[in-house]
Amino acid sequence: MSKTVLALRHLAFEDLGLLEPLLRERGYARIDYRDAGVDALDAAEAEAADLLVVLGGPIGAEDEALYPFLAEELRLIEQRLAAGRPLLGVCLGAQLMARALGAAVRPMPHGRKEIGFAPLSLSEAGLASPLAPLRAGQPVLHWHGDQFALPAGLPSLAATPLCPHQAFMAGPAALALQFHLEADPRRIEQWLIGHAAELGQAGVDIAALRRDTALHGPGLRAALAAVLDAWLPGCAA
Repeated sequence: MSKTVLALRHLAFEDLGLLEPLLRERGYARIDYRDAGVDALDAAEAEAADLLVVLGGPIGAEDEALYPFLAEELRLIEQRLAAGRPLLGVCLGAQLMARALGAAVRPMPHGRKEIGFAPLSLSEAGLASPLAPLRAGQPVLHWHGDQFALPAGLPSLAATPLCPHQAFMAGPAALALQFHLEADPRRIEQWLIGHAAELGQAGVDIAALRRDTALHGPGLRAALAAVLDAWLPGCAA
């Protein structure tokens, strides 16, 4: 029987990217998007999906006063976590998962942003997690100005010098990633255009980021595939 994915999207170009073909190869034949702030978010639909993915975006995870739909997203995430059903959060999605578990999300110290490719340092817990394939040092794409605190009782799985908590798991079926494994390097220009103001304000060298994408981007697909193969079977256990 084919499986279903429901993806909550906050920006048109921050979609499943590399994830979509990899999920289809693993039996997820139906993949549907719901655009936050535009499409209705149906709790029954979210509950029925075999995998719920909450994608990234440039708004703050605690900004529901400005973006009321975030409160509804949080409720869906809380319900999914309580049910122990497969859930993947990426960047903003990971921050919303942390919030749903009672942890704070705050700007990084001194207004810093982490944008660009860099490898992760895996913790002992991370080496025993589905992120273990990343121990070889494949640089991943970072693109955030906020960071989550760890939910109570959950270890940090990975870190960078700028951000001590890059990933956590809330049980075998819930994986939260602050970084982007899913970003398709063939479409980096959409990210560079869509985030032009942020890149300018942060003083990011766009030409260097473009070069780093060409250098490190091709390894993302294999790294993501290995992480999925380590995680998805445990979700169904």
